[in-house]
Amino acid sequence: MPKMKTKSGAKKRFRVTGTGKILHNHAYKRHGMSKRPRDMLRSTRGTTTLCAADAKIVRKFLPYL
Repeated sequence: MPKMKTKSGAKKRFRVTGTGKILHNHAYKRHGMSKRPRDMLRSTRGTTTLCAADAKIVRKFLPYL
């Protein structure tokens, strides 16, 4: 059986922790920061873990992680 290919877009957007959870960056941080509330900008810093339902979908795109 041939190897499965990893989706290129997924490997750029998601990381897997040591315990198997999937990390992703927050949305709405590319441009237009001046019109967003300050507390929204503070809360979207860094990365966060995906919920279980979304992580199940992303796992299909990252077969070897």
